[in-house]
Amino acid sequence: MRSYFDFEKPVAELEAKVLELRELSARGDAVAIGEELSRLEAKAEKALADLYANLTPWQKTQVARHPQRPHFGDYIRGLVQEFTPFSGDRQFGEDAAIVAGFGWFSGRAVCFLGQEKGSDTEARIKHNFGMARPEGYRKAIRIMQLACRFGLPVVSLVDTAGAFPGVDAEERGQAEAIARATETSLALSVPSIAVILGEGGSGGAIAIAACNRILMLEHAIYTVASPEASASILWRDSSRAEDAATSMKITAQDLLKFGVIEQIIAEPAGGAHRDPKAAISATGAAIQAALAELDGMPASEIKAARAEKFLNIGRKL
Repeated sequence: MRSYFDFEKPVAELEAKVLELRELSARGDAVAIGEELSRLEAKAEKALADLYANLTPWQKTQVARHPQRPHFGDYIRGLVQEFTPFSGDRQFGEDAAIVAGFGWFSGRAVCFLGQEKGSDTEARIKHNFGMARPEGYRKAIRIMQLACRFGLPVVSLVDTAGAFPGVDAEERGQAEAIARATETSLALSVPSIAVILGEGGSGGAIAIAACNRILMLEHAIYTVASPEASASILWRDSSRAEDAATSMKITAQDLLKFGVIEQIIAEPAGGAHRDPKAAISATGAAIQAALAELDGMPASEIKAARAEKFLNIGRKL
């Protein structure tokens, strides 16, 4: 059952009519219904394409959070063979919000890590909605260092509203863990690629996204704080989240202009949640191309290029 946003109401009405005509056609209750059905299908497809070509930043935020949008596990199942996840940070425990491990991607061994939000209630609770605690970031550090030791590229799939803000996380050194993970990402001597799948929120995202190349799906967002949190800080009114989203320049299109990211991955019409297989395939092709650009570079050049990338952000404006 497809769910619609409020701004998709015109498309929802057209698609409802299309569905109704298909049912009539299947029952044989209508004469010459095929022509009308084709006309309505074309009209619905055009309405959807036009709508998604002009989404506002707040609408993109809603799309990035769509519960049916493919998550980390979907990308791993679609792109990686024999993925083996690792558990624990060897200091405190396991954090399922971040999944990290190794597998075969396009015929080569690659380290994959990222946040998993979960696709149903049970999985969302297990993975804490993709909001990691310190042990999650320390696990990521351990796996990134292991990848570096064996000369394997690192691919980070980012999808989180931010790091978990609970008291227990703060007691165990949340800020320090995020800082160490960011430091480790920047210091890797192997190629690293980050893909913002949906939400790239705050330090919880940058901790594993300080990479040689940062790619973003077309309707993803990448921001220092969620629009709601930013509105609460700026205007002491979280209901002004739409204003914050517009002001903060959080879309892939804005961030490409600023040099924060290198590439936008096109999504299927209507967003990745409408055709997850197509979105996953396009993402896989983009990752493969980005890794190919970095193949053969000496470790010193990889590190230097990564440092230069982050130092140059904003300078070309």
